[in-house]
Amino acid sequence: MRIYDIAFYIAGFFILGVLAASSGLNFPIIIMATILMAAIFLLIGYLRKIPIVFWLTSLSLFIIVGAFYYFWWNSYQVKNLNIVFNQKINFQGIVIRNPERGNQQKLVVALQPPYSGKVLIKLRSYPSFDYGDLINFEGVTKGPEPAQYANYLGKDGIFGIVDYPKTELMAKNQGSAIKSQLFKLKEGLISNFQKTLSAEKSAFLSGITLGERTEFSKEFKEAMSKSGTTHLVALSGYNITIIVLVIAAFFSRFLSRKTTFVLTILAIFGFVLMTGAEASVVRAAIMGFIALLASQVSRLYSIRNAIVLAAFFMVLINPRVLRFDVGFQLSFIALLGIVYLGPAIQKFFKMKEEGGFLGWRRNFLTTTSAQLGVAPLLIINFSQFSLTALLANVLILEVIPPTMFLGFLLGAMGFFSTALATILSWFINLFLVYELTLINIFAKISLPITKIGISGIIIYYLIIVGFIVYPHTITRIINIFTPKA
Repeated sequence: MRIYDIAFYIAGFFILGVLAASSGLNFPIIIMATILMAAIFLLIGYLRKIPIVFWLTSLSLFIIVGAFYYFWWNSYQVKNLNIVFNQKINFQGIVIRNPERGNQQKLVVALQPPYSGKVLIKLRSYPSFDYGDLINFEGVTKGPEPAQYANYLGKDGIFGIVDYPKTELMAKNQGSAIKSQLFKLKEGLISNFQKTLSAEKSAFLSGITLGERTEFSKEFKEAMSKSGTTHLVALSGYNITIIVLVIAAFFSRFLSRKTTFVLTILAIFGFVLMTGAEASVVRAAIMGFIALLASQVSRLYSIRNAIVLAAFFMVLINPRVLRFDVGFQLSFIALLGIVYLGPAIQKFFKMKEEGGFLGWRRNFLTTTSAQLGVAPLLIINFSQFSLTALLANVLILEVIPPTMFLGFLLGAMGFFSTALATILSWFINLFLVYELTLINIFAKISLPITKIGISGIIIYYLIIVGFIVYPHTITRIINIFTPKA
């Protein structure tokens, strides 16, 4: 077996072990199930004389490694906690993330000795605090409830919530100087959008370029949800790809291939930090790095290995994201849909390889395959999936790349000349009007699916897998039941 195949199966089995453990299975049960699986592989390998199955016999034991890692990681997190619950106390903490702002502030705070751990602090909008601030708090820390919310916060290592405590700023700039500057750059870009565009348009532009959603109105969030376009403001591989291509093209005009590679990687890393390192962005950044590295060393880029290794590294850093981070799940399942379901749809409809006018075929395949891949997850987690979302996304995705490019240009220009930024905003306004109009139209004509059971999910994904593996068989079945002219 080739080395990259070994790496693929090791990472895949490790992830399977983490999934089993995070789903609530006991460690002894996981061990017994893994040994049984290895025995089945061994028997099949002996009877069929297939060398790869013998490899799977030993590599499947990494399921146990993954499960053990999950249990160890969880116990390590709890072991290092020292949080006093349900008592009014004074404590100090440093803001370790860029605060969420809006009707209230949400601060993720790392507690200082004698306490330890991370808590979520909810405050009024003023006074305003920043990343790196050392603050003295007086309040009551409570555990997150219900259990689902506790798991959601727990994936980020947050084990307590403090509602509206008394605050006193003790010191500033106690965090990373690099992250502090990146957060200030992000806020500066958003401020430049707000100076030259209306509130709704600047909020939407902040969303598609920087993943910032705090300024969205309740009505606009509902419109995006009903129209199936919420993913446009959840930074993903699509956004990262556009950024990488623009940065690499710019640097390659003046610098060597090696220098362009290094600067592009640094730019991706900086963008990930600046935008809050969401799961979809981290996944896209890791895969972008693997693709750039493969190009740099002139090696074949395997999308299969890239997907699994990206998931492996993210799970290694934080194994709870696999089970409890919806963004992580949506990101990878959408990607799998694009990679494997997209070509099957293309063959089924006998579509041409060319992108078509404004790349409509490419956008249709990308949107349709991704949306069909994540449909059950959207229904389970958000109680809604619109059948009209496919058309909405095809029409809007056509103009997202130029909107993003002009958006970053507008944000950068705003630091030097408000007048020139205002002129540029007239052009970008045309794209934004088009996109926002379509979102509002499709919100009104949505055809939602709101419920799906476990059996429905299983049948749905079996059909999807069957369509991918046996597309010609599906075509024959349809032809049998289709009346001939």
